[in-house]
Amino acid sequence: MEEQIYFYYTNDLHSKFDHWSQVSYFLKQSKRRCEVTGESCWTVDIGDHMDRVHPIAEAFKGQANTALLNEAGYDIVTLGNNEGITISHDELHALYDEAKFTVVCGNLHDTIGKSPSWLQSYTIVTSKQGVKIAVLGLTAPFNAYYELLGWHVSPPLEQLEHLLDTVNREADIIIVLSHLGYSEDCEIARRFPNIDVIIGGHTHHLLKSGEYVNNSLITAAGKNCYYVGEVILTWDHKRGKLKSKQAYTSSISHFPKDIDTEKLLAAYEEKAENILAKPVIELSSRLEVNWRKVTPVLQALTEALKEQTNADFAMLNAGVLLESLPKGVVTYGDVHRICPHPINTCVVELTGSEIVEAIRSSLTEEFMEFQLKGFGFRGKMIGRMAFSGLTPQLEKLKDGAVFVKQVCQTRDVPLQPNQMYTLATADTFTFGRLIPEIARSKMKKYYLPAFLRDILAQTLRRMYG
Repeated sequence: MEEQIYFYYTNDLHSKFDHWSQVSYFLKQSKRRCEVTGESCWTVDIGDHMDRVHPIAEAFKGQANTALLNEAGYDIVTLGNNEGITISHDELHALYDEAKFTVVCGNLHDTIGKSPSWLQSYTIVTSKQGVKIAVLGLTAPFNAYYELLGWHVSPPLEQLEHLLDTVNREADIIIVLSHLGYSEDCEIARRFPNIDVIIGGHTHHLLKSGEYVNNSLITAAGKNCYYVGEVILTWDHKRGKLKSKQAYTSSISHFPKDIDTEKLLAAYEEKAENILAKPVIELSSRLEVNWRKVTPVLQALTEALKEQTNADFAMLNAGVLLESLPKGVVTYGDVHRICPHPINTCVVELTGSEIVEAIRSSLTEEFMEFQLKGFGFRGKMIGRMAFSGLTPQLEKLKDGAVFVKQVCQTRDVPLQPNQMYTLATADTFTFGRLIPEIARSKMKKYYLPAFLRDILAQTLRRMYG
């Protein structure tokens, strides 16, 4: 006798709710089909369902995302970094208090007090014909952030090895919900051949029909839930083992919208608008934003980063401010709209020569026009760099390019090449190789939980209040 077991999954929605009701429709219909045919199925999410770029997520700090997962009938979820490090300790501790689903994350630990009641390392679910399936969750270890918020994320592979010692004795099938990224998923598959399926996320990779690494089937459904994933497991009861594993992704663009989900979203949108309507300041004239210029508000915000951190200098790119503000009352919703990024301030230590090189690369046309995706940035282009405490001395070359001859601090004193300085900037530049000198800095101090927009609101009050 054979039994088919289904897992439907989503990953990395990032609060892109435009088509969430179509996702909900697909999932509800899939579960109803399984109920009619008598087959077992579960719906799971791999994290980053929340992203505070959306007003609903901003207003409710993820609680509305939990309600939407409840309404769509989810059974199991794990956490992404957007759930873990973009809200305060207390907000994360209470995030899933009203969840009707199980939350699994085996490598997240509370360092302040008792772990939340909803947090489990893994769960065992049983099919209608008695097959036991262990579902484990793992999240990416951004401990430079987590530990400032009162959490610790243990090394995923070490924690997984520990958990497998237990679940190997309890389960017939092992599934890992991995918010670690594609390369980490491949490494897990190579190192732990007894894992049957790895459902992934975080790096937004799309594996339309899955792929095998070692003995594990790896799958993921891209980002923003334009696709929903499906895993089909066929269990041979006579032989007591898995006969086959399959993975597919389905585009949800042609599915109708679920009416109940649409109503819930509309209600949350109205509530979010009211919550974010709190006034910040009233402008007597239009406040200009220009990605290619250092406007007064960008300069003031850059200076606020220096003041916030007591760093020697600060630099910030114009692209973090998305649009101008018209004359009149400015609400927190307006501030969120023009600065929606989950970006924090970071201070790094650099030598004078490293700062000069960082400024040189940041003032190139190629850098300013770069259309950045990810690293917390939710804008269009990086834009012009503003500075506080620093004055680049520039020379325009014959080809139109700008050359940085030297960089001076207050009173026209040039930076000393080998002297160490502290520089405040957006944490965006501590990742990847956008500005290598900043990314390579051995000292990085992040400032949480305030986002850049919180500092912007304070700056606006100081400038115009």
